[in-house]
Amino acid sequence: MSFITILQVIAAIALIVVILLQNRGGGLGGIFGGGGGNVFSAKRGLEKTLYRATIAIAVIFVGLSIYNIMTF
Repeated sequence: MSFITILQVIAAIALIVVILLQNRGGGLGGIFGGGGGNVFSAKRGLEKTLYRATIAIAVIFVGLSIYNIMTF
C-alpha cells in the first residue's frame, strides 16, 4: 500500500469518528419534522468545532481520493 492510501484510510476513520461524535438530538421524530424548536439554533463550542472538523476532514478525504485516482 502506498503512503497516500494509508493517509486516505486514516482520514476515513477520522471522518467516521467525527461524524459519530456529533449529537443530532431529536431522535426519530426529527426525521418526520418533529422535534421542533432547535432547528435554527446556532452551533457553539464543541459542536461548532466538530462541525468544522467534519468539513475539513471530508475535504482532505476527497482530495486524497482524487489524488489517489489520478496517480493510479
